[in-house]
Amino acid sequence: MTAPLRVAVTGAAGRMGQTVCAALAAAPDLELVARIDEDGSVADAVRADAQVVVDFTGPDVSPGLVHEAVAAGLHCVVGTSGYDGTRLDEVRGWLVGSPEVGVVVAPNFALGAVLLMRFAREAAPHFESVEIVELHHPDKVDAPSGTAVATAEGIARVRESVGLGPVPDATTTTRPGARGADVSGIPVHAVRLRGLTAHEVVLFGGPGETLSLRHDSYDRQSFMPGVLLAVRSVANRPGLTVGLDALLDPA
Repeated sequence: MTAPLRVAVTGAAGRMGQTVCAALAAAPDLELVARIDEDGSVADAVRADAQVVVDFTGPDVSPGLVHEAVAAGLHCVVGTSGYDGTRLDEVRGWLVGSPEVGVVVAPNFALGAVLLMRFAREAAPHFESVEIVELHHPDKVDAPSGTAVATAEGIARVRESVGLGPVPDATTTTRPGARGADVSGIPVHAVRLRGLTAHEVVLFGGPGETLSLRHDSYDRQSFMPGVLLAVRSVANRPGLTVGLDALLDPA
């Protein structure tokens, strides 16, 4: 019988961290060996003989923990926000010295959200207009969300590859923020409202028609299948994997 994969969680005291710990503890092929708070250290994971570190800390704490984990030869699954292009390049640099280590950084672990991003890229060449609305609880510290940024960047890459120009917008008079944030040329609007969890709507428009793609997470449990998928996959994916899309089609 194969021994369970040994996993440590950083940010274990947070709301997502607690949910991740419960999901790991309930998985028969995984073993939760360390719960590490934000003031803890990757050394705690090393002492527990962990093989994978799952990180749900904060943007200021996470990079240092991931750097320590990679240097210690531990695979990482990262759900913390704030991993932009510059930070991802830093991770790639750390992995040069540890080529056997895998790191998965995902802006969203809900499989429905990952599929929404895929469907949005498929739709992108066919519509001249596109905007994104992301809606979250008011305790979220970043805006726009990492998921919305990743969605916009993916759409923008596709639009550029097929020669689509800027999204049409004749606005000349506006108040600051009325047209949302510009993410790679795509307007992204952030809503923060009590009662919401995590939601995204991608709106496409063309002559005489619109297409709306929407995903809703009503509970943190919606992220757990994606977290477990990443934990089970990361050791077999040396180097950096951004997003779960590749993990849905491992072949």
